[in-house]
Amino acid sequence: MIDKLEYLLALAREKHFGLAAESCGVTQPTFSAGIRVLEETLAMPLVERSSRFLGFTPEGERVLTWARQIVGDVRAMRADIGALKRGLSGLLRIAAIPTALATITELTTPFRARHQDVRFSIQSCTSNEVLRRLNNFEVDAGVTYLDNEPIGRNRVIPLYPERYRLLTASDAPLGHHDRVTWAEIGQIPLCLLTPDMQNRRILDRLLQGAGGNIQPALESNSIVVLVSHVQTGQWACVLPEKLAQIFGLTAKLRAIPIIEPEVVHTVGLVLPDREPMSPLAAALMQIAAQRTKDPA
Repeated sequence: MIDKLEYLLALAREKHFGLAAESCGVTQPTFSAGIRVLEETLAMPLVERSSRFLGFTPEGERVLTWARQIVGDVRAMRADIGALKRGLSGLLRIAAIPTALATITELTTPFRARHQDVRFSIQSCTSNEVLRRLNNFEVDAGVTYLDNEPIGRNRVIPLYPERYRLLTASDAPLGHHDRVTWAEIGQIPLCLLTPDMQNRRILDRLLQGAGGNIQPALESNSIVVLVSHVQTGQWACVLPEKLAQIFGLTAKLRAIPIIEPEVVHTVGLVLPDREPMSPLAAALMQIAAQRTKDPA
């Protein structure tokens, strides 16, 4: 029965019978038959069908909620028992907002030092997508903002305060300043993250509150794209302080503190609030808690 519930989760994720079957490593006829067996066992239709997937019935949506919990518990049980026999191993899946991706090494590196048999999958997601994947058991942990949008019933560990810097060439407008205001930034062309990113929504509110322009000259969902444009000396962007430090500054490129107001948001680790916690999630929580206790 568990494998049939896995099929249901795959269908919810892929929204396509063929892709869902492929992700489960079975043929489409085998996959479709498995879904039908689940429907027959529960004596209710779960999937709206025609020649393609149309969605879930109301009963299917309810079963899907239970399937996520049941499959998550089974996976955690298998990992827990495996850890007793072989030590910690397997794949640790983390979804993170783009502005936090470069800081994930502060978790994965000490984790890897303690648990050599664990592999990592790091996915770049919007803040909403981080929580959706976490709640759907598609990832084991998330790194996102803790104080700007509802986190839901999850455990959180603050990792660092996010402060903002204007990244610009020293000979560009505002490039010679020691500090700049949001009002001043709103008067120059900017390249920013796309509007679906929470970082962008934060910056839009700050720029709008300062009476500035919130129509950037360039948008991208990639931090690399933004920074590469700034490095030409012809563009400017607003980045978290930690990112500006990680990308490195040159004699030509400056990261200027932004004041009036100086804004701080908390970025942290988000984990499912469940007992018992999966061994991988518990080990990650321990790493994060130790890092918070001793940030050096």
